[in-house]
Parts: sequence; C-alpha cells; structure tokens
Amino acid sequence: MAPPSETQIWSATGLEVHQVVVGPMDNNVYVVRCTETGDAVLLDAANEHERLLDLCRALGVRRVLETHGHWDHIQAVPALRDAGYDVAVTEADAGMLPSYDSTIDDEDVIEVGRLRLHALHTPGHTPGSVCFTVEGTPLLFSGDTLFPGGPGNTSFEGGDFVTIMRSLTDRLFTLPDETVVLPGHGDATTIGTERPHLDEWAERGW
Repeated sequence: MAPPSETQIWSATGLEVHQVVVGPMDNNVYVVRCTETGDAVLLDAANEHERLLDLCRALGVRRVLETHGHWDHIQAVPALRDAGYDVAVTEADAGMLPSYDSTIDDEDVIEVGRLRLHALHTPGHTPGSVCFTVEGTPLLFSGDTLFPGGPGNTSFEGGDFVTIMRSLTDRLFTLPDETVVLPGHGDATTIGTERPHLDEWAERGW
C-alpha cells in the first residue's frame, strides 16, 4: 500500500483528495478527507478490496458512496461492508449491488467532518447515477456520467443517451467553467473544456 502522501491528488484548506486506480477496468477510486476532523468518505468501492481497506484505515474513511451500480464499481462492496463500512447508493441503482446500507437522494448534503458533499442525480449511464460536488471547492466527482471527450456509455441495460445528455445540460454544465471533473475512469478535465462540445456529442449520438 502506497503511503497517503503518494495517493493525494488535491489539497486545500481543510480538504484532501486521494486517488487510486484499481481493477481490470482501471477504475478511479477517490477518498475525500476532512483534515480538520480526520473523517473521510470513499467514492466507489470498485475492486482490489484489500488495497481499499488499507486506504480506508489509513485515511479515516467512515462511509462508502457509490456513484452507480455497474459491476466494475462495486466489486469491493461486500468486503468493505463486512469490515463495518456503511455503503450508500441511490435507490434506483440499489438493486445492482449485492448489498448496501443506506440510500442517496438527489440534492442530499453529506457531512464528512466539516466538509459538505452535495449529491446530483444524473441519470443516463444508469438510472441512478449520481455525481458529487464538494462545497466551497471546484471539485466534481462525475462517476461515469462525464469524461474527457463526452458522456458515459449508454449502450448498457438501463442506459439512455437522451437522458444522459439532459443530465449534462441541466445538472453538470450549469457548474462554473473552472469546475474540475474527476471521472470514474481516466484523466481529469474541466467543465469549461467539455461544455463547448455538447452539440457535437448530440450529433454523433454517443
């Protein structure tokens, strides 16, 4: 397990963000940590559960938030629940998980120490896909709703291209240009970089 200093990708007053890449689909797993209290949450218990458990113990994780229920984002859920971590997911995607503890609703405010995460329901990749912003920061954790170069895949069961485009237009692209997008796979981008391409995505249909 790499020391926390090697997994940290963002820091600001009162906040750290850590990232590891796990599993055969190279899933990004993030930990959002309040440095004032030591409390933290893990976003997407994707895979490599032993590695994630080490990360949780090192960083004070109290809870797991799932951005959606696709298999590659939930492989470590049973092991983390067995270790005592509360796993939360939207009700619409809850049936995709082997087990869970609580649900996330649109516009929920999730307290992580003195930090506040805001849940944005962004259906389209799955019916219950959810993104998270961190109050007072430019950060957006977009799950598989938005990537550099376009929206997430909508060809899987429960996916819908028109719906995901509406989620981008109405929920994510209303955020400021400088918003930093941290997706479920691959590299970070910004809202300002991606928003101008919305029409070309609509024209290509994916």
